[in-house]
Amino acid sequence: MRKNQIPNVPDFYQPYIASVGEERLIEVLNINQENTQKLLFDVTEDEGNFRYAEGKWSLKEVVSHLIDVERIMSYRALCIARKDTTELPGFNENDYVANCQADKRRMADLAREFAMVRRATIELFRSFDDETLLQMGNANKLPMSVLLLGFIIAGHENHHIAVIKERYLKDKEV
Repeated sequence: MRKNQIPNVPDFYQPYIASVGEERLIEVLNINQENTQKLLFDVTEDEGNFRYAEGKWSLKEVVSHLIDVERIMSYRALCIARKDTTELPGFNENDYVANCQADKRRMADLAREFAMVRRATIELFRSFDDETLLQMGNANKLPMSVLLLGFIIAGHENHHIAVIKERYLKDKEV
């Protein structure tokens, strides 16, 4: 299914969805994975530890954040797909980053973990038929479909990859 088939997009997620191409969800996730992997596997340790300003996340922390958000959105999609009516909570991304210890990890390990999480995400969403993708639930007090959550993953990634290129790797040919 494509982004124009998402039944409802809360305002907060509009920019993420707008950043995604017109391909089907699985194609978008595959394209993003290929592009992101090319970028991440070429990042040095020094670049991974770089912070473009005091108080900002390191590039490693941004990658850890991408991994965490993808896992959370995939979990939400799984819950909604299985018709779990539990109100799924929000989360504080700053608390997650503060406790992820990404700066103690190797950049190559974070890049590999991102690739593995994405493969699992793709297989999860590939298992959903169209009816399941349109299944609605609630997360963070907002109505969401399984399909929306898949495109949020891709749009969130697009957002952060643009920031990485603009602020972390601006002097590097990417």
